[in-house]
Amino acid sequence: MIAPMQVVIVGAGPAGVRAAQTLVRHGLRPTVLDESGRWGGQIYRQPPPNFERSKKTLYGFDAGRAESIHSTMNGLLAHLDYQPDTLVWNAEGGQLDVLREGQTSTVAYTHLILATGATDRVLPLPGWTTPGVFTLGGTQVALKFQGCSIGQRVVLMGTGPLLYLIAYQYAKAGAVVVGVLDTAVLTDQIVALPAMLQQPGVLAKGLYYVGWLRAHGVPLHSGVQPVRVLGDSRVSGVVWRDGRGEQTVACDAIGIGYGLRSETQLADILGCRFYFDDMQRGWLPERDDVGRASVSGVYLAGDGAGTLGADAAEWAGERAALALVADAQGSFESADTARAFMLDAKLARSRRFRVGLERAFPFPVHWAAQAPDELVICRCEEITAGDLRRTAQATGTVELNRLKALSRVGMGRCQGRMCGVAAAEILAQCTGQPVRMVGRLRGQAPVKPIPFTVSEPPVPGACS
Repeated sequence: MIAPMQVVIVGAGPAGVRAAQTLVRHGLRPTVLDESGRWGGQIYRQPPPNFERSKKTLYGFDAGRAESIHSTMNGLLAHLDYQPDTLVWNAEGGQLDVLREGQTSTVAYTHLILATGATDRVLPLPGWTTPGVFTLGGTQVALKFQGCSIGQRVVLMGTGPLLYLIAYQYAKAGAVVVGVLDTAVLTDQIVALPAMLQQPGVLAKGLYYVGWLRAHGVPLHSGVQPVRVLGDSRVSGVVWRDGRGEQTVACDAIGIGYGLRSETQLADILGCRFYFDDMQRGWLPERDDVGRASVSGVYLAGDGAGTLGADAAEWAGERAALALVADAQGSFESADTARAFMLDAKLARSRRFRVGLERAFPFPVHWAAQAPDELVICRCEEITAGDLRRTAQATGTVELNRLKALSRVGMGRCQGRMCGVAAAEILAQCTGQPVRMVGRLRGQAPVKPIPFTVSEPPVPGACS
């Protein structure tokens, strides 16, 4: 028997749902805290209850997996404490601070599974603050959750498999995609093929999306260098450069993204150790092969600990839950041992596939050198690349948190989610360091803005 525990899962995406399912199967009643109003995460985001489009239309090839996640969680509701629309904004040893319906409260835990997911990795370009520019994730949310396109003539730009998935989803929904602009080149994909064959089904879907887009006349451009967004009060076009020179396409909306970055703030606040992952070009919380963090009682699963995709997130969520159960019991049951072995093998293949994916869609390492001084990096605080370079050079700053203190980069509403990657690249470039040497923006509470009220002072002479 497992000793009495208070197990909390943060996140109800693929990793969080499979973790909850595993814990319930072992006789536990976990608490699931989710910032969204309905379970499913970003990849399987559910539309409002009165939305009438079918899962097949919304999720395409992944409709079956979406249905599995949705129905699994629905069947678990009687066996766990599910708290949607709940933001976890701080974490301390044994306690989470949460915001729900405008009120703050605390949730105690003895064991914690962080399944916090990931957000878009953004690299700005001149004009990216113009109305009509979205992240790729936001572009997808508009379609899945609201059933609408971000514009009438849409350009999708950056790199990564999400670029082609969203282009396919938009075109299938009837939107006009006037261009897919990929900074990667065809030779990158060819060289990466052997590693991506680790997951042939996923590879086949990606090839299908590209083939379908070509067959339906969607312009696909590779090896591009984004130059600038055109327009004042609204996007009117985008300029890019490739081997044929500078080109322009008219559009009224743009989705941009360069893969994903893990949401790691809660792990940071809890004191988990971090390491620099060269493949994903970013800092991630340490975990062992089964999901244990460096802090006792904390487990990491899904894209919040490294982006391996939705399938791997499910496996990692289950694996972390099995590790939690084994730690509580002191050993595995025989059935769990076999299941854990299978999950470990699947996750190992996913990691090898991820190596291929990064090779196929590499980070544009020369972006910072090409970023002009007038380019806005931090839109919350209106800080430009030139501001960061001048601050670093004038003060001798070589570390990112010091640059934050001196320039305010990363101090706005996004807490560095949108600007942190770009700011690190700019600092590394202007100080001549590898990006790993400039460090990372440390997580601070609240991890996202929370409301507060101030009592008004009594009016002099008023009756109480």
